[in-house]
Amino acid sequence: MVKIIYLVRHCKADGQKFDAQLTVEGIEQAKVLAEFLSNKQIDTIITSPFSRAFQSVQPLADMLQLQLVKDERLGERVLSEHDHPNWLHMLEESFKRLDLTFPGGESSFQAMERGSSVINEIVRSDSKVSVVATHGNLMSLILKNYEPTFGFKEWQSLTNPDVFKITFLGTDVAIERIWSMS
Repeated sequence: MVKIIYLVRHCKADGQKFDAQLTVEGIEQAKVLAEFLSNKQIDTIITSPFSRAFQSVQPLADMLQLQLVKDERLGERVLSEHDHPNWLHMLEESFKRLDLTFPGGESSFQAMERGSSVINEIVRSDSKVSVVATHGNLMSLILKNYEPTFGFKEWQSLTNPDVFKITFLGTDVAIERIWSMS
């Protein structure tokens, strides 16, 4: 049986905190995203509980009359408990060494396992076509779980929003970036 998951990175937001809201531009992007996904026969929408993630797919849920399911496992990855001026270098290193952990943070491997556990549950479920809304770093690590060459450079190329279609057919997995800002 074919399972399709549309993995969505949230729209533009005014920050990184749990309750950071979508910007005016992000609200408009969420409407465009809803239109973009509206004809895909979606039967399930699962989202990070962070405001910017569920606000990005709320217009789609409203349009399709589906309930949003919030799942903490889709929340933003914490790289470190402290802000660091060299966080970008730290993030790059975490893509090279998946077990690298900074104080109070989560390794890439831990985040990948957490996010991928949601995907694996969807694949085992009755759902045929799902939307999963999350954050850029976790999205990259979920994709890396199924496509090991996906790394820091690919993370850097992500947009807000962004959408990847993951198709599961038996043990075969196909990943395709389907969002275009144009």
